Amino acid sequence: MVLFKRKPVQYVNRPIIERDDQEVWHIPQTGEIFIEYEQYLARMDFYKQRRFICQITGHSGLSFFEALKSELAGAQEVEEAFPEALKGPILRRVQFQTISRIDTLVDLIYEEYRADYYPGEAVTVHVLTGERLTGIVRDKTRFGATKLPDGSLGAPFSRYFVSLDNRPTEEAVVDDAHITRDRKIFTKQVLRSFIKKTVTREAWTGAPWLVKHDVAAQYHIDTRVPPHLRYESKAAERKANQQQKKTTATAPDYDGMVGSFPGNTNGQGRLPELKPAPKSHKSKLHQGHAKSKQPPSLNPAPTFSIHQPPPLSTFHHPPPFVSHTFEAHGPLVPKGGPQFATFHPNGPFAFAPLASMPPVPPPPPPIKYPIDDLEVAPRHNGPKRPDLKYFSQEIPLDVSTLRKRPQGNDILMKSVGPLLECWDTLNVYCEIFKLDSFTLDDFAEAMKISTDDIECELFVEAHCAALKILVDSEPEGGKVQIQLPEIDDEDDEDDSEEEATPEPTPEPEPKPKRATRSSLAKAEAAALQAPPEPVKEPTPEPKSTHRAAEMQAEMNWIDRLRKRDFKNGGWQIIIIGLLYQLSKNPRRTDACEELLKELAPLDMEPTLETARIQYSNLDVNLRIQALQIVCMLAAETKAARGYMEQCSEEMTVLRKEKIKWQRDKKIYAEELRLLNEERKIQLPANTPPSPVPETKSVNGDVKMTDVEEEIHDSEEIVDTDEGPHQGRSLRRGQYRNAERKRRREAEQERKEKAEAEAKVPKQTKQFTKLLKDISKKQAQIAECEEEIAILDNDLREADCPRTRVLGKDRFWNRYYWFERNGMPYAGLPNSSTADAGYANGCIWVQGPDDIEREGYIEMRPEWQHEYRMKFNMTVPERKMLEEGTTHVFTAVQWGYFDDTAALDGLIGWLDPRGLNEMKLKKELLLYRDRIARNMDKRKAYLNPADDAEDKSAESGKRMSTRKKEVQVELPAQKCLAWRNNTALDELGHLHSDQPRARKPAKRVAASTVVIEEPVPVKNEGKGAKKEKKGAGR
Repeated sequence: MVLFKRKPVQYVNRPIIERDDQEVWHIPQTGEIFIEYEQYLARMDFYKQRRFICQITGHSGLSFFEALKSELAGAQEVEEAFPEALKGPILRRVQFQTISRIDTLVDLIYEEYRADYYPGEAVTVHVLTGERLTGIVRDKTRFGATKLPDGSLGAPFSRYFVSLDNRPTEEAVVDDAHITRDRKIFTKQVLRSFIKKTVTREAWTGAPWLVKHDVAAQYHIDTRVPPHLRYESKAAERKANQQQKKTTATAPDYDGMVGSFPGNTNGQGRLPELKPAPKSHKSKLHQGHAKSKQPPSLNPAPTFSIHQPPPLSTFHHPPPFVSHTFEAHGPLVPKGGPQFATFHPNGPFAFAPLASMPPVPPPPPPIKYPIDDLEVAPRHNGPKRPDLKYFSQEIPLDVSTLRKRPQGNDILMKSVGPLLECWDTLNVYCEIFKLDSFTLDDFAEAMKISTDDIECELFVEAHCAALKILVDSEPEGGKVQIQLPEIDDEDDEDDSEEEATPEPTPEPEPKPKRATRSSLAKAEAAALQAPPEPVKEPTPEPKSTHRAAEMQAEMNWIDRLRKRDFKNGGWQIIIIGLLYQLSKNPRRTDACEELLKELAPLDMEPTLETARIQYSNLDVNLRIQALQIVCMLAAETKAARGYMEQCSEEMTVLRKEKIKWQRDKKIYAEELRLLNEERKIQLPANTPPSPVPETKSVNGDVKMTDVEEEIHDSEEIVDTDEGPHQGRSLRRGQYRNAERKRRREAEQERKEKAEAEAKVPKQTKQFTKLLKDISKKQAQIAECEEEIAILDNDLREADCPRTRVLGKDRFWNRYYWFERNGMPYAGLPNSSTADAGYANGCIWVQGPDDIEREGYIEMRPEWQHEYRMKFNMTVPERKMLEEGTTHVFTAVQWGYFDDTAALDGLIGWLDPRGLNEMKLKKELLLYRDRIARNMDKRKAYLNPADDAEDKSAESGKRMSTRKKEVQVELPAQKCLAWRNNTALDELGHLHSDQPRARKPAKRVAASTVVIEEPVPVKNEGKGAKKEKKGAGR
């Protein structure tokens, strides 16, 4: 039988076919029939998977049909090769065996039947003449063990009557030692295949081997399973053994009561061991009844009722507190056996038989971590999560309640997510937008600028660049790259319909019938009885709340966008036209109408100036909403999809290159390992001996070299001069003495160096070359690691289709680090704000979505009660306890960490025993240094004065400022320093400016010069970074 996941394949039951002409599909190999084509295809797909195993040969990785074919061929081969005479005896021996491993079963059967032969089997016998003759076993006689005179038993033996081949009139009678069979016929491999073919076993512990029914019928083998080998008996036996072990382990100690009963004759009168009764609000009677329900483990001590006297003549009245004492005398045991005494039927205080204590439940199995995060037990006095900071002016108190802070940036909590989405889209796809990268703080500051005096280039360029992706310019064909709903020109058509309304075609008047007095009377009566027709009220026309349609009367927004007419309110009126057309989509109607009420109000003229003024005074939350709509439309364009496909192809190339470097590193590492082993072998012969310590004299005196040198110098000075001079000394005497001293020191150094070189053995050229090879391999491995790191960074930057989440915590909050993928860590290296050194610089925390919140946090009351019984708190209570004082409750609510200490506190708060937090902690530890660096850069960029004070305090240098006042001039708004250098380099102008008219001849020459010098955009910056060995990463 073919196996799938080590279990036999179960065939589909034959369906009920109601009609003879019904179309069916048939699998001939299995005989399965299907009445639906989809089921047939699904079954064929299942059979064609290469996950099946041939039971006979054990080959795996086959399709069902290949395994079935192999199994049929193997079964036929086993059927022909295995001796027919051995099949019946071996199957009877295997039947009902409980050995679980088939290898052990095969070994036992083989050892038992290797020297045993049966009638009908072809054998070879050794006759007295020394010949080897072949024949067939005709009969067999088995003799049991014989008892020898010394009392020992002799081995049993057999006699075989063998009919010899080619000698029909002769037979050979041989014993076990003179008969053999062909070695190739009965082997372990053939026996294993035969057992696999003919025997099955159920998948539960202790299940017996059972011969298949057709084979058992052929060889007349009983298939009735004995009762003690059935599953029910085995399960009951295991349960009884476990219960017995529990009761044995928890049975009370009765040794202290042995001397208290009359039946004790061991002479050791031990007093009973008294233990305090357990504290309980129940009465002792109820405790006795509760104990009587437990299964007894020992023969229970016989007791009797208080109101029934014992069988003995002496009756001892129990003391007042009978529940805390033992009976000193028990009733006599009747002749029928140790039965319990008869209780009084009406006795209200009848004690139950003494039973064992309730069994102690087994200890729970050890938990295999990681598990579901909320199933991890809360840590006692565990750390709290660091406090979140909120980018909005609102602080979440619960799922639906927000508290507004008195001071803030006017950004609502619902706008934080769209703000992050816009910033991430513009930075990840900055190459197709032709935008310089910018920090989140500059972007948020630019979105809040609301004045006509200051024009923020970042604010204007972000809108114009996103709009230009939606519609191609006129030289490029002016094609619209997005799907837009159709506009019903109702307002324009109303007037024309009123002027030229077609008159209805007069219907032909019916021919007048002949009127009589009776007919006229009937008509008047019917007219009086008929109810009066209701007066039709005019249908109220929907009132327009804005004048966006009138703003498009002069020029359609698509035509204006094709001409790139962005100046003097041009891009603002383009956005108004886009929103007006999108408002025809029912899914976007509410959001667009809310924006159009503010941008094109009814009380202002529908002009370009109105659009410019209204957009400059628009609330920051509505600005974010409008820009998000434009960015999401831009992400659906062909340019964005092409960029993602290009990045995907680039990632494929980078992965292949990374695999090549990894393969080279593996080869170099193996070569380095061999070289290090060779170095260890040659190292003893090339290692200098250990320095010999200076020997001291026996009495412990130490040689004083300095004193001896001074004495030696003085002696030389005395010997040099003929005698001590009483007058003036020689002119150059001091110089000569210094020169001699220098010569002695140089000579001493030369001698010491020569002695050291003589002591140190010279390294062989082979060892020197080996060391150079090791250094070379180490340098090659370092180069591979550096290239792999560069490729990993390039892969991270090219991964742009979606924002990667760092992970989730135990309460299903999502954690984002937007520099994780799709952009350089600090933005483009050639951007105008590259000196900031960061892009986002925060870890953002988003609350759980509604499905996760309702399924894991705010569960059903019965589930919360179950959780409370387990951990003494509900999930919301645990959330409020372990998250500290700040929380996010829904996916609309966002918080962030921007401090290194908070980052380390978050890593320490995460519990790696949970599945979600284990992955999140791993990601945070992987990027911890880079995240902390960006956080520090953000802090220094936003607070340069504080950073300067910290640096001066760290340097510790004291500077005089008596006549000099230190003044740090900070720009009022940092976003005003941003410049779109990418557009200037690639287009020659900003997105908001009109394209300049070009002269064909001169501009072509100029363009060729520009093409020769590549523009360092993000993808090309990767190559530059690669040449600089990862600089700026």
